[in-house]
Amino acid sequence: MPAPVAATDPSQDAALPDYVLALKDRLAYLPEDQVERVVRAFRVGAHAHAGQARKSGEPYITHPVAVAGILAELGLDAETIIAAILHDTLEDTQLSRVELAGEFGETVAELVDGVTKLDKMKFGSRQEADAESFRKMLLAMARDIRVILIKLADRLHNMRTLGAKDTSSRRRISRETLEIYAPIAQRLGMNKFKAELQDLGFRGLHPDRYRVISERIRAALGNRREAMGKIEAALTQRLASEHIEARVVGRIKSPWSIYSKMRSEHKTFAQLMDVYGFRVVVDTAMRCYMALGAVHTLYKPVDRRFKDFIAIPKANGYQSLHTVLLGPFGAPIEVQIRTAEMDSVAERGVAAHWAYKTDSGPANSAQARAREWLSALADSQANTASSSEFIENVKIDLFPDEVYLFTPRGDILSLPRNATALDFAYAVHTDVGHHAVAARVDKKLVPLRTRLESGQLVEIITAPSAVPNPAWLESVVTGKARTAIRQFLKHLQHEDAVDFGHRMLDRALDALGSSLDGIAPAVLDRFLADAKLHRLEELLADIALGNRMPDVVAAQLVAARGKKASRAVATAAPSSEKIRITGAERGVLSFANCCHPLPGDDIVGYLSAGKGIVVHREECPNVAELRKQPERRVSIEWDRDVQGDYRAELRIEVINRPGVLATVASAIADADSNIENVEYVERDAAAATLLFTMEVKSRRHLAEVIRRVRRTGVVSAAHRYPL
Repeated sequence: MPAPVAATDPSQDAALPDYVLALKDRLAYLPEDQVERVVRAFRVGAHAHAGQARKSGEPYITHPVAVAGILAELGLDAETIIAAILHDTLEDTQLSRVELAGEFGETVAELVDGVTKLDKMKFGSRQEADAESFRKMLLAMARDIRVILIKLADRLHNMRTLGAKDTSSRRRISRETLEIYAPIAQRLGMNKFKAELQDLGFRGLHPDRYRVISERIRAALGNRREAMGKIEAALTQRLASEHIEARVVGRIKSPWSIYSKMRSEHKTFAQLMDVYGFRVVVDTAMRCYMALGAVHTLYKPVDRRFKDFIAIPKANGYQSLHTVLLGPFGAPIEVQIRTAEMDSVAERGVAAHWAYKTDSGPANSAQARAREWLSALADSQANTASSSEFIENVKIDLFPDEVYLFTPRGDILSLPRNATALDFAYAVHTDVGHHAVAARVDKKLVPLRTRLESGQLVEIITAPSAVPNPAWLESVVTGKARTAIRQFLKHLQHEDAVDFGHRMLDRALDALGSSLDGIAPAVLDRFLADAKLHRLEELLADIALGNRMPDVVAAQLVAARGKKASRAVATAAPSSEKIRITGAERGVLSFANCCHPLPGDDIVGYLSAGKGIVVHREECPNVAELRKQPERRVSIEWDRDVQGDYRAELRIEVINRPGVLATVASAIADADSNIENVEYVERDAAAATLLFTMEVKSRRHLAEVIRRVRRTGVVSAAHRYPL
């Protein structure tokens, strides 16, 4: 049992190490009594971590104090600084959460707990543990954003001292930093953190590439210092002549930024470095536009290279005017124009002006945007069972590039690059997404899968009868849309599975001269308990999904009623009644790729564990093999009311001449069939064989497609494939 916190306090007169005195100096913005609480946290942390050392050999307590120092530079409150000093105590020492809360308050305990990993729990793999720890941290961050500020500072100091780790650890931690933590810093508007995390991650992952690019940047800057000075002086002079007070500073590209642009934009180092970057900081938003006019009269602007992030801020709250000018040396000049307030938010994001944040609301746009994002994250995780799936959704939402779109009411929504109209629908509201059927983009009707571009006006058309389908998952890029669609499909699958399982079990019981209503509740409850199931619906869903055989379950239920019924089981004949399907049971049914069954075909179903019923055509060659397992067979037939589109393949022999493919494709389209894929199976100078994969509504619809194809005059044969 660890000693109480109060008993661990050494003499207040004990000399403090230099690194703690340096931290005290940085905390000059806090009242004296709060600084003393921070010193108290150091003493408690030093006692808790006594005897522990970092890989570098330094006392472990130097790390949390350094993390606190990074946060002190941002001007964060005393609770955050204290939690930073104690952030590893719950995970690595005997200090308990109760002791922590008793000494420093519940807020500090919550923050420390939010940063703490889940290492005490048992997980199947390192990846699973990391995913669940990350999920826990993000949920704590949704309750209090200071959790992620501590974690980012922790990661930043770890990256600064990464040299003590072995090579494999350095690479793993660096990759995680580049994939998760740097994008989160960017999403929260903390560009200064993001830039350092990216460069340190780059150095840890590719040390040789980092060294070469860094050396070339230093050499290039030495050669162009004079040119930079002349441009800076010209900009300053022009702004002064227009009576605009401004601070002009040159911007230098980082090694990671150079490296990533070389890869993504396929540019050489020389091309990327042949750009001069400057930042102009003024006092008001109006002066930003005045400064823009002034610099445009000095150097000619490059067409289509102006962006107004003041009128339309980025998703992380970033605001600035961006323009590209043609400079005096024939090289482009990139200029960012912003106010001092915008500059602070751009550098520090959610941490800007933290001391002035009130409970009534966030102090800057970055904090407002962050809260919206975190709220959406909390909603997403509530509907996501798997930690890995949740992390996948978070990664999707950390896209660095956004498109900015307008609703019919003039509101602005920001979505990741490559977002579709369907993503937009779910961004408006989940119900709008669920019932979407099409969209109007700039007043033109387009399909939901249409990719959107910045500045477009988007209106979603809905219908009460419309519902999501599995193909939608291939058309969305946002985590919110993906989670909402998956959740709907899971619910739909469960309902379909319960209904289908009920019909299958009833049919199996009917063959034994019984029914589900004829099974006594006590017998049913005992069976469910033995099977470790809580409700009858779980049993029925299990049957439909192929995890339990209906005939076996029926026999067990009837046998459980007594010996007399048990004898009837042995003599019962299989039921000849077939279960009718409409095709809408997509959560339970799947259609075999070997034979592509269509409405109108004679069909048979086979249970496959976890997949449900796989539907085959009766004449499918694989059915002969499946007949060896009669217990898996499910007698099914098409209902009169069949829904949806079904995949079919058409093998077509054509005369090999120019335009033949377009002629055949046009005939298929004229028959209201959507072509999914086409490939050449065989081809020579005189003839070719084409295999079309398409969507049709029924066997009759496919026959109409074949008739139209044969009438084209370029086809020598056309038939369904396989026959």
